[in-house]
Amino acid sequence: MSEPGPDGDNQEMARTHRPIPARVRILAAMLAVACVGLAVVGSITFLVQRDRVLDEVDARLIAQIDRLSSVAGVADPADDSAAETAGERIDVEDFADVDDYLHAVVSRLVPARNEASLAIIDGAARYRPATLSGFDVSRDDELIARAVAETEASGAAVLGTATTESGALRYIAIPVAMPGDPQSGVYLRAIDLEAELAPVTAAIITYGIAAGIVLLAVGVVGWGVTGRLLSPIRQLREAAEGITLADLSPRLPADGNDDISDLTRTVNSMLDRLEDSVDGQRRLLDDVRHELKTPITIVRGHLELMDPRDPHDVATTREIGIAELDRMTRLVEDIDLLATVESDSYTMMDVDIEALTARMGELVAVIPDHRWFVEPGAQGSLVGDPDRLLQAWLQLADNAAKYTPKGSPIEIGSGIDEAGASLWVRDHGPGIPDDSRERIFRRFDRASGRRSVGGSGLGLAIVEAIAKGHGGRCDVTETPGGGATFALRLPLAATVARTPVEPVVADREGTP
Repeated sequence: MSEPGPDGDNQEMARTHRPIPARVRILAAMLAVACVGLAVVGSITFLVQRDRVLDEVDARLIAQIDRLSSVAGVADPADDSAAETAGERIDVEDFADVDDYLHAVVSRLVPARNEASLAIIDGAARYRPATLSGFDVSRDDELIARAVAETEASGAAVLGTATTESGALRYIAIPVAMPGDPQSGVYLRAIDLEAELAPVTAAIITYGIAAGIVLLAVGVVGWGVTGRLLSPIRQLREAAEGITLADLSPRLPADGNDDISDLTRTVNSMLDRLEDSVDGQRRLLDDVRHELKTPITIVRGHLELMDPRDPHDVATTREIGIAELDRMTRLVEDIDLLATVESDSYTMMDVDIEALTARMGELVAVIPDHRWFVEPGAQGSLVGDPDRLLQAWLQLADNAAKYTPKGSPIEIGSGIDEAGASLWVRDHGPGIPDDSRERIFRRFDRASGRRSVGGSGLGLAIVEAIAKGHGGRCDVTETPGGGATFALRLPLAATVARTPVEPVVADREGTP
């Protein structure tokens, strides 16, 4: 057994590794945008609230300078530069020494919840509040050493943040000195940042939970909405998979006024045109098979019955074969012409109807066995391909010459009315029965079904195709007194002034 080659492996991988469905990609994009939006909004909200809390903490800590001044006996702290500026040392003259002053400060300035205060003298913790409203930092040697070092280095109050075993602390260290007292004191006030930010943290956690619920809801709703929106495309794919040359009838339901519905209607219209085209090709092939079978059968039959030793029989068979081959050649040429006019891109331009009628009169004058009368052409113009229009009009004239008695008159002319322009041929032959006036425009069809008249049976089909290519049609009516009138009905150019034209009947005894 042979193993599959590289091309077979690639095809197998293409079948097994399908791309991510559009529904999943759309939903992923929606969730990504929603997730980014919620994350940005949540982050901004958290940062704003956090900064607000930190500003409030700093304001509370800086306010401790004013409170120390009030304990020191300053009458108006607002007028005292030391009480206003965090960078000034607090001097206390109303107390015996620094120890008494810091004792009074710690006892009077009771810390609030999430706050701690401590009096430090000569680098060691001396006093702390006895209340249980705050927390204790008297055993945090690292924080104490840091506060003492910073105040000694700067000689002023220091605002900072420290991470300790108790958590993140925001603190202010205010140096305290008294003239004549060798002791150096520091008043330390700290606030637990984690406790202060707890409400903000709880809010952001709640926001995260709510955002997760919102994303879940967006995912569920988006999955349903995208499935509903993409269902016509899925139906389109299923319909396309079910369409074969044997069955082109499946169509999609087109409901609504959105873009998907418009796409559905466009696809249905495309399928209609495709079905018509395939049906036309199928009918053409059936007709060609039928038309070619007859001459082939005739030639084969004569060849089988021919006596090769009889010169007369050979010559007769040769003539029959050549005649049938000529008929097949004309058939192939007419089929090719019909395919050309059905798919041709016409060279459209403004065509003067009066000049076109005059040119038509010159061309039909050479068709023998009939008297041709050309009525004056209508004054106006239409949009079309003049060569194709003359081709269709001459085909109508040729049909009239074939199917009417020799010597009978045939008129051609043109006219303009509210419906548009008409290029007509009027004969006085046997006419067309009412029940055959639509059938004669089909391929290989004739009104009487007789084959005595030469031709492939495609002439009127070619005329109809040219008329449709110009946005018009070809119809047939009865000629007064007997006969048939074929007319090409075509739309006028936009600039035509549709003024009625009085027809002039030519003298039939005169020359064309």
